[in-house]
Order: sequence, then structure tokens, then C-alpha cells
Amino acid sequence: MTLPSTHDVALAAERRTAARLLLAHPLIASDGPHADLFPLIRRHADWLGKRFQQVLGYRLLVDSSYARLFKAGLGAGSGHRLERSTGTPFTPHTYACLALALSVLVTAPEQMLLSHLVADIRAAAADAGIELEEMGRAAGKRTLVAALRQLVDWGVLIETEGHVAALAQEAGGEALITIDRELARVVVAGPLSQARDGADLVRRAADPGFGGPRTYVRRTLVETPVVHLDELTDAERDWLRTRQRREAQAFSELLGLEMEIRAEGVALVDPEEELTDLHLPGTGTVAQAALLLAERLVERLRPQEPGHPATGGTLVIGVAVPDGLVDEVLAGLIAEYGQRSNWQRGYLEDLPSLREAVLDLLVRMRLMARAGRLRAEGEGLPEGYVEEAPEGRTVTDVHGARPGGDGWVLLAAAARYATHVTVRPATAAGKGTDVQEELPL
Repeated sequence: MTLPSTHDVALAAERRTAARLLLAHPLIASDGPHADLFPLIRRHADWLGKRFQQVLGYRLLVDSSYARLFKAGLGAGSGHRLERSTGTPFTPHTYACLALALSVLVTAPEQMLLSHLVADIRAAAADAGIELEEMGRAAGKRTLVAALRQLVDWGVLIETEGHVAALAQEAGGEALITIDRELARVVVAGPLSQARDGADLVRRAADPGFGGPRTYVRRTLVETPVVHLDELTDAERDWLRTRQRREAQAFSELLGLEMEIRAEGVALVDPEEELTDLHLPGTGTVAQAALLLAERLVERLRPQEPGHPATGGTLVIGVAVPDGLVDEVLAGLIAEYGQRSNWQRGYLEDLPSLREAVLDLLVRMRLMARAGRLRAEGEGLPEGYVEEAPEGRTVTDVHGARPGGDGWVLLAAAARYATHVTVRPATAAGKGTDVQEELPL
């Protein structure tokens, strides 16, 4: 076997660095926070464009002043939300302000006063029939500032004199802003001209097109913390299980990610911990409480005999969380850790608020979910999408692998956060098969 040359190794490392940066930051400006790596993206633009299109169905546009990776999203409820600098997630009102601002900026002059921009946004809202009464109040001003701050972070707006935050001042402030119209035009990634409304835009953007199950599975692996098997159609599950070893090698070479394969699903792990916007364990009251809640729920709800159908076992992807158990555990955690760990007073005095924040984090981490129809049952599939495995192929049966109803479900990936791990010896039926190690849930 011929070993790769030093040049080949360096070339692969450069391309991997550029690909990872684009995946984490799909909009890179030449004078923005990642300006030092922008030349790397331009140098390998052709290779990166082909690879992103081939592997994930993403289009890459590299200009002299920016690079934009058009990531398609995974459909309703699966997006990466925007947050204010405080960590507070954008509200629908904030997103509306952001969209209205972009609609104005694509045809705006190169420079304009902040007050003129706000007036144009108001006019655009009126034209679109959107109510923005709150813009005259402090809360409404802060919401608009959050949207404009996001545009500054992306490089669409440049604060030439003053700051957009002046808008939130009680007396009303002014600023001179410079606008990068080219960047404003490439912020939205979906097929705007074809979409009937926002929901249709999200649905159309998530359609994997000709790539079908292959593209959808790869996007899901890259964009989510973990992929449980019952979140895939028969065709997607069949494709993943027959290709997962080769995909592991491909993702390792392209993005430096390691694939963790289990009976219940697959996760791509980043050893550098750079490609995620979600961290668990993490700092702060919500992250600490979420970690402890997951650990306690796993201890209480661990199924007795999880397994894999191929070895005669029963696949368990999720277990039902009894009503009231989350509140019971959180109340105990507040009593045990609240004061000595200096948790936020607001959460200590408001259990429903803490519950909402903790469950939100665990859902985004794919450790818990609301019971309901799944993609394996046809939920959320685009029209005409291939969902059946090729004739004659046998795929893993996920029927009944998680409970129905309308309550909360603890998912198999939560077992990663258990303090006690159960190691089960391989059964005779499982010897010699390509069945994955089971999560200890």
C-alpha cells in the first residue's frame, strides 16, 4: 500500500478545515470573524462545491467577498434556531422583523440612516399585512434591534457611525449603516419564488430531490445530534444500514467526524466539539438540570431486556415518561442542587419555567421527544417521496420501538448520560452478525 504524501495529507487537512467551517458557519464574509480562513475556502472552492453537492445536496456559492453554503434544512421543527446574545431564542416576531429587514435591504441604497431603515421596514410590514404595533414600545424596539444585530453579525449591515442598538434608547438614537446587498440576497436558502408561504418554503427546502433517501439520511446525520432508526422511512433505514460503514469512512475523511453505530440509531461525533451549537454537559442552570434529569430518568425507566430483532431481542428506541415524573425529579434536583450550585433564582422559584427550558434542550439534543407520528409512519414526507425499501429487502422493524400516546418519551440516546452502564454479553444468536452494540438503556 502506498502511503499518502505530505502534500496529500496537507491538502486533505486544508479541505477538511474549510468544509467544517462552512458546515458550522454557512455564510462567511471575507472581512468577518473567519476572515483568516476565507482564502482557504476560495482556494478549494471547486472541490468543496462538488463535494457538498454530491454528499449533501447543498449548493456552495463562493464570491470574492463571501462564501455561502445553502443548507436546506430538515423540515418543520428541525431547524437551528437563532438566538440573541443573551441566549434567548428568536420569537416569531423577531423572525418576522428579520425577514422584513431583508426584503428592504436587497434593494436599499449603499448607505442609509437607521431611522430610514426602520421606516422602510414598517412600510414593508404594512404592505405584507403584518402587524408590528410593538415597534413603538421598548419590547418591540429590542426585538427589532435583535434582528438587526443578527444582520450585523452576518455582515449584511455595517455600523459605519453609531450602532443599531441606538434604536432601543428611550430618546431614540440614530446611526449611519452601510449595506451589503449581495450578502442580503443570499441569506435565504430556500426556493422563495416557488413557495406559497413560509410553511411551504420550509417543506420545499427540505425536499432532498433526486438524492432521495441517501441525501436525507446524510443531512440528518450531519445536522442533528443523533438519528434514531424510527425517525427514518424503510428506504432510508435500508440505505443507512447497508452503507453505514462506508459512510463512516467518508464522513471521517470529509469532515473529521466519527460515526457511532448502535442498534437504536447512529450519531456523528465531532472529537473537536466545534460543529455543534448544543452542548451537554454544559454550563448554566438549564444545562445542569437537563443533564441531571436525563440521568435520573434513565435510572428509573431503563427497560429490562432491550435488544435487536436480528438477535431475537426487542428493539427499544424510547420509553414512556409517566405523567408528573419530570416535575417530581426536577423538584428534587432543585432541593438537592439549587442553592449549593447557585442555580438561577428565577428557575428555582418557577418550576414550570425550568421544566420548559430543560425539556426544550433535551428535545433539541434528541434525548426526549413528544410521542406522536414519526417519519417511519409517513409523517412529514414530501409529496412523491420514496419511502419503501427496494422489493425483497428486509429492514429493521421499528414498529412499537417507542410508545404512542401524547406524553413524553425518553429516547435511547439519553442512556449516554447514565452514571451506570450495563454491559451485556453477546448472545449465541448474535455471534458473527453485523449487529451494533446496544445502548445501555
